[in-house]
Amino acid sequence: MMTNRVFLLIAFIITLFFVYFMLKNSGFLIIIMDTERLIAWINELNYWGPGGIMVLMAIAVIINPIPSAPIALVAGAIYGHTWGTVYVVIGAGSGALAAFWIARLLGYELLRRLLGERIDLGWLGSQNFLTGMVFISRLLPFISFDLVSYGAGLTVIKFWRFAIATLTGLIPASFLLAHFGGELTSSSLEQTISILLMLGFITIIPIVIKVFLRWYKNIQSSHNS
Repeated sequence: MMTNRVFLLIAFIITLFFVYFMLKNSGFLIIIMDTERLIAWINELNYWGPGGIMVLMAIAVIINPIPSAPIALVAGAIYGHTWGTVYVVIGAGSGALAAFWIARLLGYELLRRLLGERIDLGWLGSQNFLTGMVFISRLLPFISFDLVSYGAGLTVIKFWRFAIATLTGLIPASFLLAHFGGELTSSSLEQTISILLMLGFITIIPIVIKVFLRWYKNIQSSHNS
């Protein structure tokens, strides 16, 4: 059973590299990076355009090197910040859930065999902590959305907690990208990232303060005893 999982994991990794290099060699990766060409490609899909946005977003999450920000900007430029946000959230959310289940099915049991019961101890076993970390990571643009999705699947976090944390953290980031997508300038992406950074730090500050106070309280208790 474990041997089959190892082979499946290796096959999956090889498939990801194969798909990535196929996209790169075909020139489609360049289209994704070029917002004007991507807009033209999506417009050519006509009624299938929203589906194209959602599929591209999902692929960008599952295959790490493919950037998702240009796709989100294009979604906002074509469909506006409301529907653009909807399509981005559905696509990125689907990709995140797929990455989570891939890691859970292929890698979690292998990790459990290596670490044993230690995988359930400490902060790795805290559902609230893991949920909060997933949520915060969705608000911080410098943390890889893809790696967090795969990494969460290797922890004990419950699927419904991961899904809620992902969607609630994904909506504000997706809205900002879609909202500024109408400008489609280099400054629009920089402005969006700056706002996301501020949003992420505003969110993480109360958590840091809470952790510090709990740590300080424990130190005081140990000194008093």
